[in-house]
Amino acid sequence: MSVVKEGDTISLHYKGWLDDGTVFDSSEGRQPLSFRVGAEKVIPGFDEAVRGMAAGENRQIDLPADQAYGPYYDDLVRVVPRSAFPAHTTPTIGFAFEMELPSGEPMTVRVIDIEGDEITLDANHLLAGENLHFDVHLVSIDSE
Repeated sequence: MSVVKEGDTISLHYKGWLDDGTVFDSSEGRQPLSFRVGAEKVIPGFDEAVRGMAAGENRQIDLPADQAYGPYYDDLVRVVPRSAFPAHTTPTIGFAFEMELPSGEPMTVRVIDIEGDEITLDANHLLAGENLHFDVHLVSIDSE
């Protein structure tokens, strides 16, 4: 029986939830997630945890934050004046956009608070600092 290894392209269905039971993503009602194992297309702990699975197998995967989206960094939260936004933009909580770093790399930030003329931006991933849990059903393995 074939099991998942580095370089295989796999398809799987999944449901992901947080420690408090909140479901943050699921493939239910959609096509299975497909990716090449070891190609760094999914979070590191997830990529590692599916190795050794056989087609048709179900597995629960529990990932600490450092194997998922990493820790939450307080220094990635900044307060900026409303004037930092273009005049035609009305920031709202949850509004996400890309900023360019001095290095030229894009960074996604989102508005997490608005108080008067002060807008609080957060550049952490939405799931940073969270332990993640997944129910996984491996649909297929395409070995190279």
